[in-house]
Amino acid sequence: MSPVLKTVQTTLSLNKLSSSNYPRKEKKLLQHGSCSFPINNVQLSFRGGFEVVSNVNRSHKEKTCLYDEGELEALPHVQTLREFPREELVAKVVMVRFDSTILLGEKLDLSSQSASKALYTIKYLHECGAKVILMSEWSRKINPKLLDAQAVADILSSVLQLNVIALRCISCKSPLRREDLQKADIFLLENLSEYKEEVANCSKFAELLSSEVDILVNDSFCQSHKVLASTVGVARFCYASMAGFSFEENLHQLKKIAKTKKKPYLAVIGGGNLKRNAAALQFLASRCDALVFVGQMSFQIMRALGHSIPTNLVERDAHKAALDIVQFAHDKNVLMSYPKDFWCTNQHLPTELEVFPAHGVSASWLPVDLGPRSLEEIYSLVTNSKKIIWIGPVKFSSSKPCTVGTSKLAQMLCKQSQCECEITIVGSTACKVIKNESNSLSSFNVLENASVVWEFLKEQKLPGVMSLDRAYPFEIDWSVAYHDASLPLVVDIGSGNGLFIMGMAQNRKDLNFLGLEINGKLVRRCLDSVHQSGIRNASESSPCCFGHMCRYFIGSNATTTFRSIVSSYPGELVLVSVQCPNPDFNKPENRWSMLQRSLIEAVADLLASKGKVFLQSDVEAVAMRMKEQFLQYGKGKLHLSHDQYNIRINGNAWLEENPFGIHSDWEQHVIDRGAPMYRLMLSKSTGS
Repeated sequence: MSPVLKTVQTTLSLNKLSSSNYPRKEKKLLQHGSCSFPINNVQLSFRGGFEVVSNVNRSHKEKTCLYDEGELEALPHVQTLREFPREELVAKVVMVRFDSTILLGEKLDLSSQSASKALYTIKYLHECGAKVILMSEWSRKINPKLLDAQAVADILSSVLQLNVIALRCISCKSPLRREDLQKADIFLLENLSEYKEEVANCSKFAELLSSEVDILVNDSFCQSHKVLASTVGVARFCYASMAGFSFEENLHQLKKIAKTKKKPYLAVIGGGNLKRNAAALQFLASRCDALVFVGQMSFQIMRALGHSIPTNLVERDAHKAALDIVQFAHDKNVLMSYPKDFWCTNQHLPTELEVFPAHGVSASWLPVDLGPRSLEEIYSLVTNSKKIIWIGPVKFSSSKPCTVGTSKLAQMLCKQSQCECEITIVGSTACKVIKNESNSLSSFNVLENASVVWEFLKEQKLPGVMSLDRAYPFEIDWSVAYHDASLPLVVDIGSGNGLFIMGMAQNRKDLNFLGLEINGKLVRRCLDSVHQSGIRNASESSPCCFGHMCRYFIGSNATTTFRSIVSSYPGELVLVSVQCPNPDFNKPENRWSMLQRSLIEAVADLLASKGKVFLQSDVEAVAMRMKEQFLQYGKGKLHLSHDQYNIRINGNAWLEENPFGIHSDWEQHVIDRGAPMYRLMLSKSTGS
């Protein structure tokens, strides 16, 4: 196996944070009218003429933390069971989509990390006081004992050491009832593989599955590349969707593949279907220093490099894709390596084996395994690598799944894993061989489902991952964001152009202000405005000294990240505002509407005693729905501030004026055209 293209070390860093400073700006003074409203014994009294104290000497690292552009688009930072508050699981009905290949196999290895984490997901929920509903698909191919749901329930009961009750509700098309859940704490639904609605992601079927369910925990990573009713569909009907412990671990391993901190990075690629996996190969070429082909695809690469290949080894319609990959690797200075010789079998005498050079395989002979020279050169590349991924079997059209070459490669990787080399093994066959050679997979990163990994390498979004709630991926250093992080905090959800936050901050130096906005372009615009409006602190003697920030903007979906962001703030949360949300995104059937139950519960939990929630919209139905949702899901902690309502429209009481005197951009637009605004204020009960 000789190098055709020169190897160079390329640097491609995810979430790379460089350091640069923003230019300093001159002081500005903005005037606003005055009004007041009490919040948590902090009197919000606005008088024109207050200076904003802003810190504009910010590093690029801090800016990157404000808006998450660095993470892989196909793998967003999702909510996990590990990060979800335990107390929020008490008495909740939690549906777990588990992986049957892990928990229902004929030989369950309880010592394996995958099995232990899958079991821990279920046990953890049970220990937290949740009612657990298990669901999955299974087949007698993986275990002859899987006769029916009752047999599976018995197996799970034995493994979990907990009583699992089989339920019949799918076949009867009967929604689950709350009284059914009083019989036990853990339940099992029927075999999903028996229902075509599962693979069709039928909405009615998903609604049936999720009846009475509060939270979805997806712990079946092997199905994450598919659009299923039990993973994608059910998420629409649950107020929270998150990854279980096994799913989270697999997601963590998958993200490691794209990281390139360790060099040289080697990809050992087996299997066939080059045309189908062309995008994945280009992804690997963009991150690795060398691609080593050890399977059927190697013949297509050899042909693209100008070597003569027997017709029966050529993959139809793959030549152009192979040429593109070779050119891409050449442009990236990535080494491409292919076998130099093969063990071949005679088509007429199958027991006869002979070694042939890669360019001299006779027409009557078929490659079945890597030759000795090929293995020697693979060994040389492996021993010089600090990071390796092995994906795809060492298999040719006529060879068995596990060949001598496969075993030899596994032995090389086992030895290299002891030399501080990070190695990822992809695919059930490769994992099995590695385990046979080392008796353990603890030294490796393991992803047993190759289909999921191939889709990820093609930079395709994984439906099972995308359907989960998002979580904020950074730990915020509040002392960098604000001069005094102990001051009370005001949060504007859906801050848009930031006019409300900017206006409020102009008048109050005793509060900190945080804008949460899902639109990245608006967040960047707000950040630019913050730095452009930075003013010098009048108390500083040096003309080059600047004050500190009291305004902060984060690009995030607050619906699912509010708790993870705000819970770490050291001061009190005294005001949360939701202003003029898009009515199209707040319909009851919209899974991604802003005011999900999880957001409202987080606000109710984190808001300080006597803290306020300010809601307004120019659409009365939206304002009414926000009011109803906060009262319904506020855990009894929130109540209307009745003394503030001084106007009635269509029989409903609303605030006539904005109590803060600071208008959002859309609110100002509505006022300018003379249309009404529907405003209300909620307060958190004392001692809640």
